[in-house]
Amino acid sequence: MSISMQPDISLAFADPLRREIIQLLADESLCTCHLVDLTGAKQPTISHHLKVLKQLGIVESEAVGRNTYYRIVSRSLIDYANSLIALAEKASFSNKERPGCQ
Repeated sequence: MSISMQPDISLAFADPLRREIIQLLADESLCTCHLVDLTGAKQPTISHHLKVLKQLGIVESEAVGRNTYYRIVSRSLIDYANSLIALAEKASFSNKERPGCQ
């Protein structure tokens, strides 16, 4: 899958708090209250970033009692990483040069 065919997962890494949330969720499933405690961010801010991460397909959620737990969808990150690797490999083998402009 080419990068252009995927949701723009790079948006997930554009924000420092989203990167921190991804790092935390890579270790374990957490609910919003845990993420608030661990990051120091306000609950509405965490909820907004989790919504973005869910829309990008990076995070999924599961209701457990009164809490909603979030976890990483590793397949989406693996697919994105593989598309970046393929792009880098393509670029490293590309020796084509267009003729100069006139």
